[in-house]
Amino acid sequence: MQTIKSRVASRALAAGERLPSIRSLAAQVGVSPSTVVEAYDRLVAEGVIRARRGSGFYVTTSAAAPLDLAQEIAPQERDIDPFWVSRQSLDADPVALKPGCGWLPPEWMPADAIRKGMRALARGGAEALVDYGSSRGSPELRRIIGGRLAADGVDASPDQIVLTPSGTNAIDLVCRFLLRPGDTVIVDDPCYFNFRALLRAHAVKIVGVPFTSDGPDIERFEAVLVAERPKLYVTNSALHNPTGAMVSARAAHRVLSAATSHDVTIVEDDIFADLAPEPVPHLAGLDGLSRVIRIGSFSKTVSASLRCGYIAARRDWIEGLIDLQIAAGFGGPSPVAAHLVASVLAGGGYRKHIEEVRRRLGRAQVETATSLSRIGIKPWIRPRGGFNLWGQLPEGVDSALVAQSALAQNVVLAPGNVYSASRTAERFMRFNVAQCSAPRIMTVIDDVMRSQRAQTKSFP
Repeated sequence: MQTIKSRVASRALAAGERLPSIRSLAAQVGVSPSTVVEAYDRLVAEGVIRARRGSGFYVTTSAAAPLDLAQEIAPQERDIDPFWVSRQSLDADPVALKPGCGWLPPEWMPADAIRKGMRALARGGAEALVDYGSSRGSPELRRIIGGRLAADGVDASPDQIVLTPSGTNAIDLVCRFLLRPGDTVIVDDPCYFNFRALLRAHAVKIVGVPFTSDGPDIERFEAVLVAERPKLYVTNSALHNPTGAMVSARAAHRVLSAATSHDVTIVEDDIFADLAPEPVPHLAGLDGLSRVIRIGSFSKTVSASLRCGYIAARRDWIEGLIDLQIAAGFGGPSPVAAHLVASVLAGGGYRKHIEEVRRRLGRAQVETATSLSRIGIKPWIRPRGGFNLWGQLPEGVDSALVAQSALAQNVVLAPGNVYSASRTAERFMRFNVAQCSAPRIMTVIDDVMRSQRAQTKSFP
């Protein structure tokens, strides 16, 4: 009974869906048919399922409660979960310090180029200001994206690209297109916390594979493919979030080989690709968009306010993704946002902007790593680019407790377990080096850690 209720609550069993027959369920779970009859009768009495004479048992339309992602999280984990960091970062006081957020400071972004694009847009025709965009999104921006993908070794024509309202929307659309409730999806452990939050909304089984300094643990990855038969693997290959690692060419080839052998589709989120200071092996480039779907957006390098992402995939899938996006939202990003992003990317200043951001991030990586080391936090690796730094806290310090205490002092941190499917990263924390310049951040973290260690010693 509890198993069926849980599957209904998670929407793995949808309203109106037929349950297994009494004999087949008895065989599946290893009980007598009379036990299944008793369970079904009780579920009918509770209104969870209903019987149709000669047809079987079906989930009632009223059985599934509205989706509540928080209910998917154990009570002891609810204080610090994948939604906690997002909400604290987005809703923080304007004067709060946010070393745990996932974006660059406003003064690092190309605001002048955006203003220039807005003035040009205002002087143009009214269509972009008031009309719907095309089903694929701005042809100009798709052409620009195609050229940028080619520089990464990804051969994608404009008709293999569809624009979306954001990078997160791109992943959501792919999940709607390829997954069904109960399917299995592999993620890195640790991985970007919103991957986990979004996958929960799709009622799939999430399996984490340990992530190493040059990519996923290949032996473990291959073992999970055999044992779990997953449909998708979702990852970052360039400047992995949260660790800052880059996938090696050797690891990339082995991942693709294993995925091909087991018919697994890979979603490669390369939102940080422009921040990489050197060429990186891209799964989509090595694969040729056969079983790899490349997604991205411009919130980390152009503007988080101009919500615009994209999907690059095989042609026969693009058509289905377009239909699904029309059904779900009647189109992609705002034409205004797409126009402004295109104007910034096409402008001569974007390359210089990215070069300057890379230089600043290189300095900030060194400065932040040095400051963290002084208070006993060791970088897991020294990233070669990007703004993420995965730090290991001293023995006996729980990053979730540190984050809760620091929040009371208006400092927003990102504790390790929000990124970990196995919840084995309690001693880790992700730091955004571009947001770590204020000396008070290290002072607050050091004080909180000292207090936590003192309390631990007081209670042996």
